[in-house]
Amino acid sequence: MKTLVCTKPGEFNYINAAQPTPAPGHAIVKIRRIGICGTDLHAFEGTQPYFEYPRILGHELAGEIVSAEDCPDFAIGEIVTFIPYFSCGECIACRKGKQNACVRIKVCGVHEHGGMVEYYSVPAYALVHGEGLSLDALALVEPLAIGAHAVRRAAVAKDEFVLVVGAGPIGLGAMEFVRAAGGHVIALDTNNDRLRFCKETLKVEHVINAIDDDVMEKLNAITNGDMPTVVMDATGNLKAINNAFRYMSHGARYILIGLQKGDISFSHPEFHKREATLMSSRNATRADFEYVISLIKRKEIDPTIFITHRVNFDQVKDEFQNWLNPGYRVIKAMVEIA
Repeated sequence: MKTLVCTKPGEFNYINAAQPTPAPGHAIVKIRRIGICGTDLHAFEGTQPYFEYPRILGHELAGEIVSAEDCPDFAIGEIVTFIPYFSCGECIACRKGKQNACVRIKVCGVHEHGGMVEYYSVPAYALVHGEGLSLDALALVEPLAIGAHAVRRAAVAKDEFVLVVGAGPIGLGAMEFVRAAGGHVIALDTNNDRLRFCKETLKVEHVINAIDDDVMEKLNAITNGDMPTVVMDATGNLKAINNAFRYMSHGARYILIGLQKGDISFSHPEFHKREATLMSSRNATRADFEYVISLIKRKEIDPTIFITHRVNFDQVKDEFQNWLNPGYRVIKAMVEIA
């Protein structure tokens, strides 16, 4: 089967690999859609933590089951997505229902080979019913679930002001779920095209360019002097993460969705006097996947509005570098496999 391998930073190669064989407790899925995410882009750049080469990328996936060995409730021919965080089921996190933070987690396309292939073997416990959604929508359930998980971690309440730092796909998804929770979104980014997308397409109430000199003043005015009670970082950029500590109200919650390699730093007295809460948000759970699918089915969220670029699997090697260029205005690139 045709397989695309990231052999080292900045280099892709197509190879012919063996097709997976049926195994008990696994389904073989013919991959039909691959969403390109920040993890894939960072891996290609060589800036992704916990990463080794060569690696087959891809974990935003949808496809058709062509073989199902001991997979209750799933049938050959069914259109599915799956939870790409493969967990051990035995560690402290798994025993507490946090398989998304499993001690021995193997994320598809990060810790082990991913879905830039024609066929992929998926453990039965990770399969998710398609519920009649399109292939495009199903491939985007996973990145949306990351935003949904972060909003759930933050316990966003109605009418709270929530600052989302970073208007990439994960940040945009988080904004949608803040809106669904009844919060007021403030989008902060350095890219005016992304901010325009927030304003015009997502109908975000407030947008601020992070390079403006008066960010603090604008936040103060928007929140009637209170500052945001929830801050979310979806950049994975160290400077942005450290800066955002200044934007919290007293009693605020700061949720780190993005990931970077360095150490964060902040003023302990400033953080302490606010009695602030700092937490990370890693991956997503089945409950988050199901919540996202329910909102898509009710047409409260349309994931396809994020797709700005579409290519065939054969074109990925040639096009991938372009998606790193801000001039291409990529929000979400979608790969199709016939």
